[in-house]
Amino acid sequence: MTVKQLTLPELVAACVRLGVPGVGLWREPVREYGVEAAAALVREAGLAVTTLCRGGFFTTDGWEEENRAAIDEAATLGTDTLVLVSGGLTTACPDLPSARARIAEAVGALAPYAGERGVRLAIEPLHPMYAADRCAVSTLDQALDIAERFPAEQVGVTVDTYHLWWDDRAPAAVARAGAAGRIHSYQLADWTTPLPAGVLTGRGQLGTGVIDLRAWSDLVEKTGYTGPVEVELFNDDLWARDGVEVLEETLAAFLDV
Repeated sequence: MTVKQLTLPELVAACVRLGVPGVGLWREPVREYGVEAAAALVREAGLAVTTLCRGGFFTTDGWEEENRAAIDEAATLGTDTLVLVSGGLTTACPDLPSARARIAEAVGALAPYAGERGVRLAIEPLHPMYAADRCAVSTLDQALDIAERFPAEQVGVTVDTYHLWWDDRAPAAVARAGAAGRIHSYQLADWTTPLPAGVLTGRGQLGTGVIDLRAWSDLVEKTGYTGPVEVELFNDDLWARDGVEVLEETLAAFLDV
């Protein structure tokens, strides 16, 4: 998503040229290109698919069929991790307790199906400003309270600096997640202000905001996490630029911070 203006072949070619070893894919462009074709494209280039994003939105109708399809797509792409954005408040789940109860129930229904296909579910807590419309799971502790009901090889969490940096309980939760082997995805983005209208596309390039990204990475590494580190930037200004240039800039920023 950091360079969503690139086609999948352009993205793959740029990653190979720049020495980026893996890429987190999103379902929409993968489906548009063709799941089998996308799997072949990435595999033949020697790239790993680090995660597939996203499943979830469990508070809306049709969640089970859609998430089973997402799990199948993840397995086809060869990634072991499906990131979940759990869903916000709806008519069926009009408050936070009912939404979180539905999310836990849905994860429990999907976990065995995912496990049979070698796919882990990674519950991603989102910043509280998204609690009403996108994700009723707002803290890493809340995500772990759900994940820990199921085997770690089936359900874990996504640690995203953009969503967690504000929470003074998050460092202890990172240690809790790492000790249980439940950090299934680690993502970087910086926090800059003012936030744009709609707040969805306000993620800053690494090193341009207020988050101590080095400290966060040290925190995650101390848990023993050795998996991929993804950069996930939703930013209209970046999307309006040349995608390869943005990818080069992002790689440089990643190495710097």
